[in-house]
Amino acid sequence: MKKLLYQFDTDPHPAVFDNVVAYDGGADHVTAYGGITPANVGGLVDGAIFTRAPKDKKNTAIFVGGSNMADGEALFKAVRKKFFANFRVSVMLDSNGSNTTAAAGVAWLAHGRSLAGKRAVVLAGTGPVGQRAAVMLAKEGARVAITSRTLARAQAAAQAIAERFKIEVDAIEAADNAARARAIEGANLVFATGAAGVALLDEAAWKDHPQLELLSDANATPTLGIEGIDMMDKGAQRHGKTVFGAIGFGALKIALHRACIARMFEQQDLVLDGEEIYAIAKTMVAG
Repeated sequence: MKKLLYQFDTDPHPAVFDNVVAYDGGADHVTAYGGITPANVGGLVDGAIFTRAPKDKKNTAIFVGGSNMADGEALFKAVRKKFFANFRVSVMLDSNGSNTTAAAGVAWLAHGRSLAGKRAVVLAGTGPVGQRAAVMLAKEGARVAITSRTLARAQAAAQAIAERFKIEVDAIEAADNAARARAIEGANLVFATGAAGVALLDEAAWKDHPQLELLSDANATPTLGIEGIDMMDKGAQRHGKTVFGAIGFGALKIALHRACIARMFEQQDLVLDGEEIYAIAKTMVAG
């Protein structure tokens, strides 16, 4: 029986990236829909859950994507609300690659060391990847702050995290590189999760930083987010700090995304959100 993946994207055009990885993860056929909302997803879910016998439902799965985390979470919730009794299929949420990217990055940062009690700053942390990374770092015991160009946006993201995950993170306004240099004072860990091609932190701000131990940059598009880190860095030592570039931990991100797709076809009721995806990442990090 063919393994069918239905890609529900909150953006008008479904992400090609997610489509490709779905095939590489083991789907035999991927049907991608754009512009999906909680209001129009019902019939699509019905088609997925009512067409195959219980023993065959593991061969159907749903992937929720799109660039907006809040929209993705709402859609993910609406999809799951349609499930009942044995009428369900496995489903995964990865808006803007947020869960898989954050999980891969944090898994490497936490690999072989404890982050408990560490002060962690997520630069440009109000986007999907930044918010998920903040949650994962906090669950590792770190004291987390997120920055944004405006305090209101940072506070809104912190509030969303508190409401969704019952986790408190600090909000810091940091409109430019100088402000971000001040924001990382006293930090042990920095994770940059800004937009592609946007420089967030100068090398001079971190190379002689006395407490800083770990840095990771999720941006693979020049100009990189953290100056002085190479995108290929994978636990490299620079200025006495352990650093990771986007491609360095990106291999785990891609492998993780594929592995999650594959796992959805092993059972009919798997639910993969941030916590579950991060748990898988931690088992793969040294592979």
